[in-house]
Amino acid sequence: MDRGASVEVEGLGKRYDSGARSVLALSDVTFAADAGSVVGVMGPSGSGKSTLLHLIGAMDTADDGRVRVGEYDVTGLPQGAQADYRRHIGFVFQRFHLLPALTALDNVAAPLLPHSVDFDKQERAHALLAAVGLGERAEALPAELSGGEQQRVAIARALVNDPILLLADEPTGNLDSQTGTEIMELIVALQSEHGMTVFVATHDAVVASFCERIIRLSDGRVVDELSVPSDVDTSDVLKRISGLDAVT
Repeated sequence: MDRGASVEVEGLGKRYDSGARSVLALSDVTFAADAGSVVGVMGPSGSGKSTLLHLIGAMDTADDGRVRVGEYDVTGLPQGAQADYRRHIGFVFQRFHLLPALTALDNVAAPLLPHSVDFDKQERAHALLAAVGLGERAEALPAELSGGEQQRVAIARALVNDPILLLADEPTGNLDSQTGTEIMELIVALQSEHGMTVFVATHDAVVASFCERIIRLSDGRVVDELSVPSDVDTSDVLKRISGLDAVT
């Protein structure tokens, strides 16, 4: 199924006030991503990765430029329409953000609770837990799950609204390398199945190597881009990503 959204970013800028001075988080960021693509956004802490995802996801507002996601002119949306747009976006964060008093099943179903839908919410949540390999842990509380399992629940929750775009901000940052690799393999497999467009913000070259396109940020600016053909060996991808590091 191909239902991902194209993403167009043009001249995007964002500043934050910090005391008496203004901090430039993004400056003149411009790129386009095809529907159904998996895009890595790389850069060190403070490079603007999270800010970029927040602006694409309408969790913050831009000072300059525009963002278009599929049929949505994100930067032009009135406040009331932003909530409707976010219902079509899936978010995965580094810290999982699961509700500790809810079971895995109820955490997955939680985004659906305020809305009327034409399907059974519990069935959808069960199916997604099974898809991420946790079908037998539906009644477990977050404290009873490992970090990797908690992130799998978070990914299932992000998919419960059948999003056109998945935004993953450092999704492996709190995980060991093996578990992080498993999470990225899961994200790529789910993207193939569901067809959504995926953006992954990361500072980790191994995580970025799962993406077919990499956008490199430094000090809030795009400093390089890399397209990765599917038939390229992972070790070669890592060398090319290292080349980006050398340039910046």
